[in-house]
Amino acid sequence: MTIITNRRKLLAGMAGGLLLPGCDSWSRSESFKNVLSSAEDLSRVSQRLVGGRNGLAREYTLADLSPRHRMNGNRTADTSAYRTMLANNFATYRLRIDGLVERPLAIPLDRLRAMPQRTQITRHDCVEGWSAIGQWTGVQLSHLLDLAGLSEQANYIVFHCADSFGDTPYYESIDMVDALHPQTIMAHAMNGEPLPEGHGAPIRARIERQLGYKHAKFVMRIEAVESLDGIYGGKGGYWEDVGDYAWYAGI
Repeated sequence: MTIITNRRKLLAGMAGGLLLPGCDSWSRSESFKNVLSSAEDLSRVSQRLVGGRNGLAREYTLADLSPRHRMNGNRTADTSAYRTMLANNFATYRLRIDGLVERPLAIPLDRLRAMPQRTQITRHDCVEGWSAIGQWTGVQLSHLLDLAGLSEQANYIVFHCADSFGDTPYYESIDMVDALHPQTIMAHAMNGEPLPEGHGAPIRARIERQLGYKHAKFVMRIEAVESLDGIYGGKGGYWEDVGDYAWYAGI
């Protein structure tokens, strides 16, 4: 656990030293990009060696909840389609699950809420150097993939999101170890209330063993793929494509 803890401390220390406001500024820091890149393989191997494939991130109690949980990434998805869904309380929202699956799905929000749920209180560690503890409730991604009939050819899960930076949609991806991890959930509630817009309503991913930029917000579609080649910039995520962030951001 020392390697993982020291990596978290290193990132936090750089945040205080560089004083860069937000992920976009971080993406322009060559020193920070080098830290993420050089630590990626070591982080993945050490984390899974120490904790195993299903090793759990630490969970907390209600007494530990942060009085204010900052928002990471975009605060909204500024498209007409998203604004319409937001106005009607996401009554027309459908979470699409497709790609390398036997049964492509389009699941309404009320059905997601009626499925077996997992609630977990975890710490969100942002690449900007701050952290906060929040309670998240949602459906385990593994359950959704079982419903869709995941193909054995699938090696990665891609989250396609409603938000964007300019003309480039936000997206993220994880491998099957994290996709099937018990703490990987598609969260629709935060601190016992429906997920707020600024935190990614109606659905965001919680990938509890990785840094915050991997926790895709405003998720519209989950795609199972064999390879990340040809998906946007091909590196597995928006910040990975434009800022050379590490694809595996284990903590």
